[in-house]
Amino acid sequence: MATSRKAEIVRKTSETQIKILLSLDGSGKGEISTGVPFLDHMLDLFSRHGFFDLSIEATGDIEIDYHHLVEDLGICLGQAFKKALGDKSGIRRYGFFLLPMDETLASVSVDLSNRAYLVWKVTSSLATVRDFNIHLFKEFFQAFANEVACNLHICLEHGEEPHHIAEAIFKGFAKSMDVATKPEPRLDGRIPSTKGTLSA
Repeated sequence: MATSRKAEIVRKTSETQIKILLSLDGSGKGEISTGVPFLDHMLDLFSRHGFFDLSIEATGDIEIDYHHLVEDLGICLGQAFKKALGDKSGIRRYGFFLLPMDETLASVSVDLSNRAYLVWKVTSSLATVRDFNIHLFKEFFQAFANEVACNLHICLEHGEEPHHIAEAIFKGFAKSMDVATKPEPRLDGRIPSTKGTLSA
């Protein structure tokens, strides 16, 4: 298991500039600045409900679109988790949470398997919170799954209000990742796989 379970990721492109500091064994302290208030809110929820200490400083070409920033944040967050987890020895590996939010119910399941796959079953007749389309989060989660190399299933069981839908998803994501990344003492530091590895 990675001894520090911490990571720093810096990414600079012509479209975005991102710095992430992550501690898996935190208290849920989030310091998020992306220039997109609703995105800040979702990432802060992720930090607090997953009990991850997470610092994000990010800028991007949001005057054009939010797409580049949202996707690149998913890339960087996935890289941060991958680095902090090391060889994944001693972790629970799997996480699942069913999150209610008023009229909304979302399920999120994760397997830190070293196999990247996203299932996104989120449909809603209403999709915008101010000028932010919540379906853009599919790009965030696809990028995250690709970089950390996990199976990630996100399903909206039911829901109408887009803010509630996004919030239920991010809280469920936080709780699932909290479970999956926790040390499992019964493993006694072993890799949680019959293959003996969860690395590339």
